[in-house]
Parts: sequence; structure tokens; C-alpha cells
Amino acid sequence: MQVFNNVRSFDFESYYIGAGCITQTIWNYLTNRPLNYGITDIDIIYFDDHDLSYEAEDKVIRKGIQLFSDIPIKIDIKNQARVHLWYKDRFGIELNPFQTIEEAIDTWPSTATAFGVRNDNNEKWQVYAPFGFNDLFDLTVRANKRLITKEIYMNKANQWKEKWPELKIVMWE
Repeated sequence: MQVFNNVRSFDFESYYIGAGCITQTIWNYLTNRPLNYGITDIDIIYFDDHDLSYEAEDKVIRKGIQLFSDIPIKIDIKNQARVHLWYKDRFGIELNPFQTIEEAIDTWPSTATAFGVRNDNNEKWQVYAPFGFNDLFDLTVRANKRLITKEIYMNKANQWKEKWPELKIVMWE
């Protein structure tokens, strides 16, 4: 909740906390592990297509480092409007610019991790989950092939399986 409360100070027009940190917290709860077990980072994504410069995103990242300095888990903040500028260099895949933050979530690597949650200033929870939550709560990892490669998916799935042996990994088909 501290992360959800602190992220409000950014005044993002559009943001979510999502992917692994939420998924893995739920897996930990379902498998009777400490809630922060295995979580390596907390993904905070936002969408600002008004300034796509690295400097603008870096300013947000630096503010986040200060704001979340007392959180023992790394905070990973990314402007999803900029992803197309670096994705090919990192993953070898050409990417068109995302038009919305939800379009970015639609491409996340697995159906169990492709969702975001936010708590707006009016304390109203917003959830975006293009694949629903069946796989998440069934401890099933299934590839979202919209953007990810077989190699990247299998690496992620195997890493998760090492931490959560209860997971059912659906092989790339």
C-alpha cells in the first residue's frame, strides 16, 4: 500500500503498478510464502507521450529513487510511450509506439502477469487485465505471444518455476 500511496505524488495522468510484483505477491499468498518472497522489482508504468526524451523519463526515475528509498525492493519506473525507442536494441524486435498504457500491458509476456492496478486519488481501485485472472489464480503461466519470443518466455517461465515449483508452465505451442 505504501507504493500505491507514494505513486500518487507523481500526478501521472495514466499509470499502473503491475506485472511481477502483483502476480508474485498473489502466488506467494496462494502458496503460503512470505508476501514479498522472490520479488525482485516493483514495476510502475506510466504513459506520457508529450515528452519522449530520456531526460524526462530519467527525471521521473530519479524522483522515484528518492520517493521509494525506504522500500527494500527495487522500483522500476518506465514511460510506456518511450518503449519503442529502446525495445529493438534490447530485445531485437521492432516495435510501433504504444498509443495507450493499456496497449503496452496487452503485450506483456504472460497471461498471468499482463495486468496493472492503480489506486486513484479518490481511493478508487482501477484494474486492467486483458486476459483476466484465471491463469493467475490457477498458478498457470501461459505465453502471451503478441510480442515476446519463445526464448524470452521460456527463460522467464523457468525462472518463475524455480521460485514457485507449484506453477504450471504451459510450453510454447
